[in-house]
Amino acid sequence: MNLVLVGLSHKTAPVHIRERLHFPEPQLPQALELLRTRYEVRESMILSTCNRVEVLAQTAESPDGVHQLRDFICSFHKVPYDSLRDFLYDFTQLDAVRHVFRVAASLDSMVLGEPQILGQVKTAFTTAQNAGAIGATLSQLMNRAFFVAKRVRSETTIASSAVSISYAAVELAKKIFNDLKGKTVMILGAGKMSELAAKHLSGAGVSKVLVWNRTYQRAVELAELFKGEAIQTEDLFRHIERADIIISSTGSPAFILNKADGERMIHLRKNRPVFIIDIAVPRDVDPEINKVNNVFLYDIDDLRNVIDANLRQRQREAQSAEEIVRQEVDLFLEYARARDATPAIVMLREHWEAVRKEELARSRKRLGSLTSEQEAVIESLTQSLVNKMLHQPISELKRLSRQTLNPDEVAIIKRIFGLKD
Repeated sequence: MNLVLVGLSHKTAPVHIRERLHFPEPQLPQALELLRTRYEVRESMILSTCNRVEVLAQTAESPDGVHQLRDFICSFHKVPYDSLRDFLYDFTQLDAVRHVFRVAASLDSMVLGEPQILGQVKTAFTTAQNAGAIGATLSQLMNRAFFVAKRVRSETTIASSAVSISYAAVELAKKIFNDLKGKTVMILGAGKMSELAAKHLSGAGVSKVLVWNRTYQRAVELAELFKGEAIQTEDLFRHIERADIIISSTGSPAFILNKADGERMIHLRKNRPVFIIDIAVPRDVDPEINKVNNVFLYDIDDLRNVIDANLRQRQREAQSAEEIVRQEVDLFLEYARARDATPAIVMLREHWEAVRKEELARSRKRLGSLTSEQEAVIESLTQSLVNKMLHQPISELKRLSRQTLNPDEVAIIKRIFGLKD
């Protein structure tokens, strides 16, 4: 195992640098083929997202694997290394394993515990597989990384709390309504934040999405995304009482909804509660509306307070997740060491089994005719001799596999016993 990883991320490089090194998806097979043919790379994969670009490879047993991957990144994107020197990081062997596990488990993400990165890693792995760039080493490593990510999500609550405005809105809505199925959400304004919140609410089970915007055509376009209903600009107050959840982000210089509007809504809704998320700055909803019974208003500061509390919870859970990664790195290292020793053990057995059979065949000519019992005794005797002779070198190889396997020591054992690679 000679693992090397070179890359950069949101932690080490600004977005304009990350953009320069982005690998467009259609170019990945070409890039992987270039790695295989031009460099001493046996297996490889490339992870390229908005927040990170990483090249992972199993290279030949040479000390310049890091240099080769750096050269590949710079050459492919035609960017001089001097302009990237301060942004690139590299990991080898055990450190590379640990980094891969942490990335897959979302412990190295901009938003700790976010779920998207695991899907991106799986896509990068599948792309490399389809390009013929994955072999036994990276297959074992990545499958273990996916298992680690699953352990982290099942054994910790690192991803169970909202850490974005849109997710926090869903979390608060669930606390108020318990179940969002059958609820109607109205979007006031067609900005990106409102769209994201509506998207997450739709995913949580709301049955109807109403969209109102000062420009009706934009309301129509956004409503189509959610198979919803666009409200004519002048008809807002004819439909607003239909909404169980209101998300407002219009950019209006004055309040769109005030306390009187809240009282009217609750009267028309026969006291059924309404949840209002005001994520506009300046605010769209008069805070006085919160004084109306069964109107629950949250502004962007309220949501940020929820997010900050949830981030602190995720950071506490990250400690447990890091312990899982540590355990899994140790287990993978044990597997890799044993696997590195196995070919030498197999080679020893095969070589001396061939010698045994050759000498037995030569001796049979002098022994003449033998009974089946005599044949069995001779077979058992020669096998026993070979096993006793190989016991010590095989035990030594197994002992080495439980430590940091030294290729020079393995090479000496092979040479002593006349084995060729």
